[in-house]
Amino acid sequence: MARKPKPVTWYMATPADGIIELSRQAGTPVNLADNVGQVIDHPNPCANKWFDETRFSYYRMVKRVGEVLEDTGIWPVTWPVRLWTVEPLGDTGNWSHQHHPYRLLSHQIRVLEETDPWPALGAGGREVLDVIHEQLPEQALRWAADWDADPEGMRERRRNWRLCGTRDIGRGEWALAVADMTSYARRECAAQRWAEALAADTAARALAATVFSQDAVDYARSRAAELTVAAQHQTRLSPYVLDALRGVRLNSASAVTG
Repeated sequence: MARKPKPVTWYMATPADGIIELSRQAGTPVNLADNVGQVIDHPNPCANKWFDETRFSYYRMVKRVGEVLEDTGIWPVTWPVRLWTVEPLGDTGNWSHQHHPYRLLSHQIRVLEETDPWPALGAGGREVLDVIHEQLPEQALRWAADWDADPEGMRERRRNWRLCGTRDIGRGEWALAVADMTSYARRECAAQRWAEALAADTAARALAATVFSQDAVDYARSRAAELTVAAQHQTRLSPYVLDALRGVRLNSASAVTG
C-alpha cells in the first residue's frame, strides 16, 4: 500500500507584537496574533504572480523552519520572535521552485497556531539560546580580558587558529566553512545568521560599560558567534570541527602555533 505523503507544515515569523513586519512597513499591518484560527486575505495583493511589486506583495512562508527568519523585514535582529504555523489558501506560487523549494507565496492564509519560537534558530535552537543567554555575558568579559592582556599574542593565536589545524582540532576558517555548508544542507542558513547576530550583539552589550579596547570587543563578538554556531550543530559535527568552533586552542594557555 502506498504511503500517504507527510503533511506539510508552513511557518511564518513575526516580532513580539505578532504583526508581519513587511506588512507594517507597507502601511497595511497584518496581525497574526489577532487572527488565530481565522482566514486573512492579503490587504494589497500584487497582480503579477509571483514577483514582487512591493516588498509586501504576498504572504511568505516556509516549510523548513530554519529558514523562517529569512526575508522577514525584522531589523535589527532581535529575540524573542514569534513563530506561527499557517495554511496557504487559494493560488500559491514561488519565485523559483528550483532554487527556493522550501518557500511558498500566497495571497490568503489561515493562521493555525502559535508555536515555540526556538526552532527558528535550527534543530539546536534550545542549545543556541542557552549559549546566548546563559554563557555569553560572562564569556565575553573573559575573552575581552584575554585580548587586552596580550593583544599581539592573541592576534597571533587568532591567526594560527584561523589558518592552522592540529591532529585533534581543525583550523577555524575550515570549521566555519563546514558549519556554513551544514546549515545550507539542513536549510538552516537563516537560523545560523540570526544566531550569530544575536550572539555578537549579546557580547557587545556585555562589554558596553567596560573599558576594553575595540579590538577586544570585536574579538569577543567573533568568539560569541562561533560558539553559537557550534551549539547549533553540536549533534551533527565531529569534535574535530566543534572544538575549532569553540576556540579550544584559543582558550588554552599553551595554544599550538603551527
